[in-house]
Amino acid sequence: MNILVIGSGAREHVYFHKLLNSKTDVSLFSINPNAAISSISKALYFDFNFQNLKQAIINNSINLVLVGPEIPLIDGVYDFIKSDYEIGNTIVIGPSKNGAMLEGSKDFAKNFMSKYNIPTAQSKSFTKESISEGINYLKNKKGPYVLKADGPAAGKGVVIVDKFDEAKIVLEDMLLNNSFGKSSETVVIEEFLSGIEMSCFVLFDGKNCLTLPYAKDYKRISEGDVGLNTGGMGSISPVSFMDDEMHNKIEERIIKPTVNGLINEGIEYKGFIFIGLINVNGNPYVIEYNVRMGDPETQVVLPRIKNDFLEILLAIENQNLDQLELEINPNHYANVVLASKGYPESYNKGFVIKGIENIINSTVFHAGTLLKDNNVLTNGGRVMSVVSSADNFKEALKQSYESIGLIEFEGKIYRKDIGFDL
Repeated sequence: MNILVIGSGAREHVYFHKLLNSKTDVSLFSINPNAAISSISKALYFDFNFQNLKQAIINNSINLVLVGPEIPLIDGVYDFIKSDYEIGNTIVIGPSKNGAMLEGSKDFAKNFMSKYNIPTAQSKSFTKESISEGINYLKNKKGPYVLKADGPAAGKGVVIVDKFDEAKIVLEDMLLNNSFGKSSETVVIEEFLSGIEMSCFVLFDGKNCLTLPYAKDYKRISEGDVGLNTGGMGSISPVSFMDDEMHNKIEERIIKPTVNGLINEGIEYKGFIFIGLINVNGNPYVIEYNVRMGDPETQVVLPRIKNDFLEILLAIENQNLDQLELEINPNHYANVVLASKGYPESYNKGFVIKGIENIINSTVFHAGTLLKDNNVLTNGGRVMSVVSSADNFKEALKQSYESIGLIEFEGKIYRKDIGFDL
């Protein structure tokens, strides 16, 4: 089977890693891959757009397309492939453009949750035209203030500030100065929920759903969860505070209403649903939806699944997830992300990475890397994930940190406190 994976980060490296171990004979294809993915797939190099993608599918007789990042899904890659008579029989793992609105618009997601009584923070949306109303709305609330760009912003479109004056400046910056581009043409202001966050991943085939192992990620750049939001600086699975009662509450109050809502709305959806949750005094609330696997959580969730990954993807396509039983490795997995100095703002790249070949007791998943003249170079803000497993998360983390000590590149940064709140 010929499989094309869209995306070239650590999440996609995990996908390739899992697909290589499939019982089915597979040929794997990548687009503009990082250093590691280029060595385990047939690399295709082209400017990514739908017409070039169509040609790649035809030229390489692609049977299945697995979409990693959100932007192609939000732009309608599923609909494009399925509606084209030449490539319409290609299997696509990912939702339709309508389904991708769950991530593509926080305002859409909030209205969806309201309609289907899914617990989430109270909120209201504002545009440039209603900015004075937005300022009054802030004035009548108590801090901390949570302001979210309506559209996708690579995990960085959320700003949390304590004081009204700061919140007013942020709102004006987002709406008037387009600090997040088109994504902040609408801003969602929502109440601040205090609790511990966790990540829930659901497989959905349009009829049936299956919940994957839970994880916890760490979004802020600095120790103690302070500083700017990033795409994610580390993750751990399983989640130590998840018990049967919380699991049942999430299933009944959030997962079932979400999938039933998608079915009721007639939304075509075959793929992953990420539900960002917060545990507030023993009750789960939805922070956000994503319409794909999360990064850095994929690096600790998928390695725990013993099932053949391709069989899972085909079960999604064939709408028989109800016949699939997941086999889960009980070990604890810990991921620490190595990033470039300056991330998530401006950073330099092109530095030689040394020492990866010395890693024995951890797995390295590449993100922003590039192979050039037989050297692996830094090529992004988040450079790689170092993942380890053990009987408990502290031992797994210890192993990841020991492995990190063997990897060197100029400007290497990472959080030294992943798991601090568990």
